[in-house]
Order: sequence, then C-alpha cells, then structure tokens
Amino acid sequence: MRLMLSALLLFILNGCAMLPDNAGRQATHAMAPVEDSPFYRLWLSAPGHDRKQSGFLLLDNGLDAFAARIALIRQARCSIDMQYYLIHDDHAGMAMMRALLAAADRGVRIRILVDDIDGGRRDSVLATLARHPDIQVRVFNPFGRNTGRLWQYVTGLGRQTRRAHNKSFTVDGIATIVGGRNIGDEYFERDPHLAFQDMDVLAIGPVAAEVSLSFDRYWNHRLSYPIRLLVERVPGQKALHRLRAHLAREADADYAARLRASRFVTGLRKGTLKLRWARAEVFADSPDKLLRRTGDMRGTLIEALLPALASVRRELIIVSPYFVPGKAGLAFFRRLRARGVKVRVLTNSLASTDVTIVHAGYARYRQALLRMGVELWELNRVLEGPRKGVRRGFARQSRFSLHAKLFVIDRKTLFVGSLNLDPRSVVQNTEIGLLIHSPALARQVAEAFDREVPQVAFRLQLAHDSTFQVPLLLWRGRENGHDAIWDSEPHAGLWRQLEVFLLMWLPIESQI
Repeated sequence: MRLMLSALLLFILNGCAMLPDNAGRQATHAMAPVEDSPFYRLWLSAPGHDRKQSGFLLLDNGLDAFAARIALIRQARCSIDMQYYLIHDDHAGMAMMRALLAAADRGVRIRILVDDIDGGRRDSVLATLARHPDIQVRVFNPFGRNTGRLWQYVTGLGRQTRRAHNKSFTVDGIATIVGGRNIGDEYFERDPHLAFQDMDVLAIGPVAAEVSLSFDRYWNHRLSYPIRLLVERVPGQKALHRLRAHLAREADADYAARLRASRFVTGLRKGTLKLRWARAEVFADSPDKLLRRTGDMRGTLIEALLPALASVRRELIIVSPYFVPGKAGLAFFRRLRARGVKVRVLTNSLASTDVTIVHAGYARYRQALLRMGVELWELNRVLEGPRKGVRRGFARQSRFSLHAKLFVIDRKTLFVGSLNLDPRSVVQNTEIGLLIHSPALARQVAEAFDREVPQVAFRLQLAHDSTFQVPLLLWRGRENGHDAIWDSEPHAGLWRQLEVFLLMWLPIESQI
C-alpha cells in the first residue's frame, strides 16, 4: 500500500506544471497621448468640446470592426496596447500581425497581452514577433509547457480554469476599441462557414486613458509572463525574416478589397464618420480576481456595474450569447418586473450556440423567467428570406452565432464589453466594458433590437399542455418567409437536445 501511494505521489509530482521565474519582468506603462496623433487632434476639434467627453462609434459588423483596427494601427504614432482572450494565427490574425510589424518598423511601441487559453500552438509565432525591438508579448496566467493541459485543468481547478477574458485595443493612449471580439476570422467576416455576430465600440478621448490603466494593471501583474520565458528556444532574427515572408504570402487580396469597401473605410475616406460625443466610464475587473477565492466579489466589475443596472426605470435590454442568470439573477429580474420594468433578453438558441453546456445551464431558467414576464429571444442560426447577406446590426450571414455582450438602460445608457451574464464571466473570469451615457447610441442599439431581432430570432412563450397538465415551451419565429411555431428546440436535432437534457442534471453551473 505504501508503495502504491509513493508511486501515485511520484506520478502527480511528475505531472505538475512548472512555470519559470517571472520576478525579473520589467514594468512598463502606457505612454501619454501625443499632440501630433490624428486621434488627439480629432478629439480636440470636437464641436462643443467637453474635455471629459469621448467620441464613440459602434462597430456592429465584422468588416468595419477589422477595418477600424487596421486603420488605427496605420495611423499610430507612438504606442499600441492590445489585450485579448484569443488571437488566432488564421487570415485575420496574420493580417493584423503584418500591420503591427509595419507599425513597429516605424518606431511604434507595441505591447501584446494574451490569455493562455489558446496558447501553446501559437507560442512560436508570438515569440518570433517579439524578436522585433519595438514589440513585446506577454502571456497571462500561463499553463506550464512541461505537461499536458488537461492534467493542469484537473490539478489547477479554481486557478487554471479562471481566465482573463478582457478585450481592448488602444492606440496612442487616445483611441481605443472595446467589445466582444477576439482576433480571428470568425469575428471579422472572413470565415466562410461561421460568423460571430458581435459588437465593439471605438472611443476617442479620455476614456482611452482609463482603458490603458486597466491594461497596465494586467501587463505588470505577476501572472503576466514574457513569451520568451515560456518557449523552449527563443527564435532568432532569421525566424523573424521567415515570418515576414510568410505574412506577405498569406495576404488575402479579396478580403482586403472587402475591407476597402467597408462602411468604416468609406466613411473615413470621405470624412463622414459620425462620432457620438458623451461621457463614459470604464468598468474592469482587477487581475487579482484570479488569485482570490471564487465568490469574493469585492471590487469586481459586476459589483460596480449593478447600481447602474438597478437604476433602470422603464426598460432593460440585454444581449448576451451565454446567459445563465442563476438564483441571484432571477431575484434581480423579479425585483425589476415588480417595479414594472420591461426586461428583454437576446441570447443564443441551442442551434446557434457554440457552447452546448452553457445552453444547458440557461435552459433551467427559461420557464421561471417567462413566468415573471421577462421577454426571451433566442437567435436562429440560419437567416431566412430576403435578409440573407445583410451585413449590419444583429444579422449578417446565413450561418451565424451570437457573440455580442451589451446592455441598454432606458434607451439612455449603453454598456458594451466582454462581460457575459453567466457565472464564468461574473465570478470566474476577468472582464472589461464601457458604460456610455449617450441616448443617441443607446437608442441606436435599442431600435436595431426592435427592428431586427423579431426577424432573426425565436420568441419564447409558455403554453399549457392539456394532455400532461404541464407548462409547455413554444418558439415563435420565421421559416421560409412565413411565421412558424416549434414545440421543441428549433433546428437543433434530437441528439443535441438529448445532450442538453443530460447536462442539465450536472452540478456544474458555477463553471459555466
């Protein structure tokens, strides 16, 4: 028995992840905005300028969202700071790296911070990129490279399962993009099979400095590791030359032409882009959240945001691809409904979601939400009828999944960020978002919801099954140009519905 225990202990120790010493990392900080930045001049030239206001532009389609990032890179004068949950090495990822290298060649300092959820595979590319003297790359909360990730998930439950989900892209300390998009083809209308329907906001003004402060907290945190510490062999200059050649070969002329024809580039060229000027606040979790015990909500994004959500008087619109309200959420919505607040929610259907287990968590709450009068909509994964190919608002592709995360409060205030309304975002991961006090932007999103959601989503209703004397869920939507009703998850298939039924019994809500 003692021999078996010794062998088991040896196996566990051999499987333990080892991380390098990170004490020698150098602290750096965001650069102050420079007056010759075109974004700084744009901010100064705003009509009726209020130094506490920023200019905002919604990026509600993938082409505009990518074009905006590339435009910011090309106009950068001194610095680019980007933090993402995922950076894929696909066409969109390669195009961004190509633009970043060109900026670094001009002397722009670039800091790239990425969570390690998708790491390992792209270590060599990021490490090679970091060979450029003006590009630094760090990985947040990394896995050890000496053992398998699955084992680290098991042994690091409560640490490695908690990730930095933040997404921000800040240039010259004066222009920033915050929202739901990662860097990858499926977020920017480059994937021919799948398009995530997402929302970012471009902000120019003092709000960018607040985003930079959040970035610095993560960049200089002890969980942030320079990429060179994680790779087995640090690439040489020849590797950087090979990467440049590879990026040049991977240039996609057709996609570049689509970007040039995008609404954002056209408006930028003609000078017709219309910014909405307003005050805004940055809400961001501290990176220390990943080190605290689960459930310690002190100083978290959601704790700071709740007063704004609770201040709603007439209508709260929620768009969240992963929506698991939990008991606390149910109680919150019940209080709103008791005050007569209209609550409207758009989330993924089982057919459109990319994470089945989260849908299982959400499905437990549908009937309770409907009984209290919450308006529930679930996105159809297939766009029907004459709206196919539309590339605006909530609907653009014939095969798509919701990924936008936003709230509209009384059509006066808009929140856009990386926060899903589920336990993983609220309790486990770290997030960031902007609360924008702009009735114009809030109305723009609310009116898009009014106009488009009934065309592309199922509205859920409760009915009564007279045979079994139980409540029955119905989905009302459109199919082949006509109104239709389903009494089971539309377009999901029997096996997927069975999978959800079985997953609903597992006690895993805190992890989804």
